[in-house]
Amino acid sequence: MTVMEQRGAYRPAPPPAWQPRTDPAPLLPDAEPYRVLGTETAGKADPGLLRRLYAELVRGRRYNTQATALTKQGRLAVYPSSTGQEACEVAAALALKERDWLFPSYRDTLAVVARGLDPVSALTLLRGDWHTGYDPREHRIAPLCTPLATQLPHAVGLAHAARLKGDDVVALAMVGDGGTSEGDFHEALNFAAVWQAPVVFLVQNNGFAISVPLAKQTAAPSLAHKAVGYGMPGRLVDGNDAVAMHEVLSEAVARAREGGGPTLVEAVTYRMEAHTNADDATRYRPDAEVDAWRDHDPILLLERELTERGLLDDDIRRQAAEDAETMAADLRERMNQDPLLDPMDLFTHVYAEQTSQLREQAAQLRAELEVASEEADASEGRTR
Repeated sequence: MTVMEQRGAYRPAPPPAWQPRTDPAPLLPDAEPYRVLGTETAGKADPGLLRRLYAELVRGRRYNTQATALTKQGRLAVYPSSTGQEACEVAAALALKERDWLFPSYRDTLAVVARGLDPVSALTLLRGDWHTGYDPREHRIAPLCTPLATQLPHAVGLAHAARLKGDDVVALAMVGDGGTSEGDFHEALNFAAVWQAPVVFLVQNNGFAISVPLAKQTAAPSLAHKAVGYGMPGRLVDGNDAVAMHEVLSEAVARAREGGGPTLVEAVTYRMEAHTNADDATRYRPDAEVDAWRDHDPILLLERELTERGLLDDDIRRQAAEDAETMAADLRERMNQDPLLDPMDLFTHVYAEQTSQLREQAAQLRAELEVASEEADASEGRTR
């Protein structure tokens, strides 16, 4: 006789009839990307916000072109340009309060600069000089993340911890469409929804995961629809409409802060440049496709709105261009200076307490550096 056959043995009750845990209708994204520019709603937008967005977009475009030029000059090892995606980057930075946290991917250097980080510090990782280049705690910006989507669970963990502590903090995590094919994306959204963590997920759907088009990654109606499966709202937005992006992200951040839980925002945009300077985009997309998106440039869209409302004149254009050029000149000058690096820093931030293996490796490197220094001094003495 088995245990289950004994009298009085526990027998699980049959499962209850299936019923949805929540009404899926309010979670569904719009059928078309949400837009503000070029609609009647645009007339209600704050003129001050429009001008600030314009100045940030112009500065962001110049930042991208200057960083791209630095790769060609050998001052950067690699640069993943966000040209064409500036509206997403700027809106993500401006939607957050100072106490909030930003979790960027490797393409989101512009977002961290728009949040106030020094442009040189934002490029330190891509230059190969340092692990991060800035103190994440000081700036409330997580390290630029090169592995796909691994920053998303980190954002959820921080947001959940802040909620448990009673801190009024929201985390905004940025990822590309390629990152949504990673397991970390699933895990982060699932935990965020179950815990109702105050986190906003921003997916910049720029059409390609390097050379892989979105259609070969997913058969979902949109990436925003994936939110419903996790039990959170999905928003589909025109990623080149800076005003729409700012509005939707600000609403999602406010909702998270008020205890409403996470939101998944899909920004439909386009990567105008190659994946990085090491990529040849002409091998997987035609020039005609790129040219078609130039008419939907985020700066051009905002300029049209500002001009129609009489909010953009030559002085504003000139001031925005001059400020952007000043930033680019400073970036260029400081990036052309060779940094003073200590090889022993390789071991500084791996663990809070170094392992025996790390201590052994550090001792080996220190000994090699001492020998190299002695040989250099001896060589210099012989040439005198």
